[in-house]
Order: sequence, then structure tokens, then C-alpha cells
Amino acid sequence: MGGTETRARSVGEESATPALATLTPPEARTRPGTSGGSRGSRPAHCAGANPRPACSVRGPCLCTRPARDSTRLSVGDSVMDVLRPQIITFDGRNYRKNPIQEKNYQHEEDEAYYRDSMEYSDEPCDAYEVEQTPQGFRATVSAPSVLYKHIVGKRGDTKKKIEVETKTSINVPKPGHGGEIVITGQHRNGVISARTRVDVLLDTFRRRQPFTHFLAFFLNEVEVQERFLKFQKEVLEKCSMDRGVDSSIFQNPKKLHLTIGMLVLLSEEEIQQTYETLQRCKEEFINDISGGKPLEAEMAGIEYMNDDPGMVDVLYAKVHMKDGSNKLQELADRVLERFQELGLTVKEWNSVKLHATVMNTLFRKDPNAEGRYNLYTADGKYIFKERESFDGRNILKKFENFYFGSLKLNSIHISQRFTVDSFGNYASCGQVDFS
Repeated sequence: MGGTETRARSVGEESATPALATLTPPEARTRPGTSGGSRGSRPAHCAGANPRPACSVRGPCLCTRPARDSTRLSVGDSVMDVLRPQIITFDGRNYRKNPIQEKNYQHEEDEAYYRDSMEYSDEPCDAYEVEQTPQGFRATVSAPSVLYKHIVGKRGDTKKKIEVETKTSINVPKPGHGGEIVITGQHRNGVISARTRVDVLLDTFRRRQPFTHFLAFFLNEVEVQERFLKFQKEVLEKCSMDRGVDSSIFQNPKKLHLTIGMLVLLSEEEIQQTYETLQRCKEEFINDISGGKPLEAEMAGIEYMNDDPGMVDVLYAKVHMKDGSNKLQELADRVLERFQELGLTVKEWNSVKLHATVMNTLFRKDPNAEGRYNLYTADGKYIFKERESFDGRNILKKFENFYFGSLKLNSIHISQRFTVDSFGNYASCGQVDFS
């Protein structure tokens, strides 16, 4: 389904630990006793041909370590670039997410992941609002109730660990009840440290939630639906003898759409926040790009997602402006960028891929499948679904420039997955109109 795809994970891989990390400010840090150079640099006291056997530096001394690549770190079966770690943004402040070795527990629940591996920086963060009270200090965190259990942990272990290590008290609302997570303590730095840990937990487990909504243009105008059905009929007439080609893998014409970005919205408040963000986008740049009127586009030509036209899983139609301008691309990219800045969607691509899926092998077994986004359970665990690809070479040759019709794109919708409205399209939770 659409422009931004995420959550790729190795098939069959079941990591028992989320990507826990130490949080470091963007400025580079230097190991005590080192020269501040590469990871392979020796501490000053270890210089020379005969380094001392006993090193005063805490932890393994670099003088006794085997040489290793100074820019890459092996974690499990993957290799991470430690000079370009993932950046997490909290309240406008950036932190590096440094990789650490994960431990696997085959039969533990998510809440127990943090038992042995919760490591964070306790460095004060001035970006957080901490209220001074007669009893000490207080901070609050807003979060959807579905994430509360990850702060508490199995048997309350996660919450207790944070409280003990930061010398704070954390009050989490009961499941199903609204409200804020309240952190109190005698020391400001301790409250800030606990707040940082809570934010990391919320961010980690939010990323593990399945997508619930997406931002999209609807492409189901009458002309386009009719032309799509014509495309389907002709493909089946001319290419049904090709391996894997049958009627089950075609998109429902009523659900034709162009996805801008995928979203995880876990409460009515977050849906309202998304709507308000779209309204601000309209005021700040959508009106200028669109000129206050619908964008005149067309859906024409087909292309495939993977590298082998003989083994295709997704075939899509291309969408572009009639006048050849870049307005649609600019508008989609800027909307996506705004939602990325606010942490409402994950950045996977630098630009939205303007396309509409017309054939997808996931439909073969599940007509309601939605691209690769349905490969996760409700708790974020990966499910491998066997896909039978199709030979798309003849389709690409015969229908390379097929014209699906013209479009007047006048609205961006907040669409809810796995739902349909009275017209057979995805149900919309809100929209902004250009005119």
C-alpha cells in the first residue's frame, strides 16, 4: 500500500529484546583515558611498545583488545555503523540511539525484555518540563493507555527498576483509564532521568505496534475505476496463461489510493492531533502549492516493485501531474516531512513514491490484505506469509503505457486500515480539502 514502508525484519527472526540503547547527545563522546580518536586508539598510559598489563581504565582496556573496524559494530547477525546511529527526537531534542548487544529469551513476554538490559544516560535534559513542588519535583508524560503495560512491565518489574535506579516514584494509570503518567522525586535530575527512560520505552513499543491509519489521496473516481476494470479484463484475456496471473491478485477498484505515509494512532486524541497537523499543513504550504484548487493529475503507465519482472509481487500504476510539474510530489513530501518531524510517522524514505497498487500477490489468499503492512500481529510480532509471485513480463510489455484516467486530487484523508465506508472505500477519520 503505499509511499512509505517500514518495519522490515528478517524472516523468522524473533528478537527477544527491543532495540534498547544508551542515549547520547549528538556531540561525540570520548572514552575516559583515550585520545578521543577512533575506537582503536590506545589510552595514553598504554602507549609504547610495552603497555602495562594492568590498566586503570574501567572496562576492557583497548591495549588488550583485538583490532576491529573503527566504524562498524557487529550486533547479532547484523552490522551497524556506529558513526551514523539512529536519531531519536524527544521534545525537539535529538539523541543518538547507540547499538548494544541484545540478549535473547525465547519464551519471555515483551514486558520482561528490560530485566537485564535497561541502560540509559542519566544526563539531565533541559528540554523536559519539570515542576517543583513542596515535596520535590514532578513531571508528566502523555501516552495512549495501550502502552501503559510496557512502562509497568511483567509483575511491575520495569517500573520498579526505573524507580529504584532514579530514586523516583512513577504513577501509571490503570489499563483502560485515561490520564497522564506522573513521575515524582526528591531530585530534579532523577525525575528527568526517569522521564527519559519512560520516553524511550514508549517510543520503542510504539514502533512495534501495527499501523492503524494512513494518509492518502483517494484515486477511485468513476473514470479511473472503469479504466481499471478494462485493464483487468484485458490482462486476464491476454496474459492469464502466464505463471501466477489470475483475477485474485487485482486490487479492488473502489480502494484505489495513493499513500503518503503510514501512521500508528492509538487514541482519539492522536487522531485529532493528526487532523490538526493536516490543517496546519494546509495553512502553511498546501494552499500555496495547490493554489486553493484541486491538483489535476493522471494515472498512467505501470511498473513493478522488485528487481525481477519474471517474479513480481506488486505491480503499480504511476501517478503524476498533467502539466508535468512537481506540485504533487512536493506537496506529498512536505506533508510526510511534517509528520516525521512530529514523530507521528517513521522516516523510511526521503521521498513519497507516487503510485497506486493495481496487482498484489497478497490478495491471492487475503482480498483485504494491504501491502506488506499486514505482516505483523497486534503486538508487533512478525508473521511470515508465503507469497506466490507472478510472471509480469508480458503484462509490462503489453500494458506499459496503459492510461487509467485523469484525476482531480482535492483532499488528503486520514484513512483507517481494515475498514470500509458506504462506498466500499477505506473509512476516513478526517480530511483536509484544497478548495
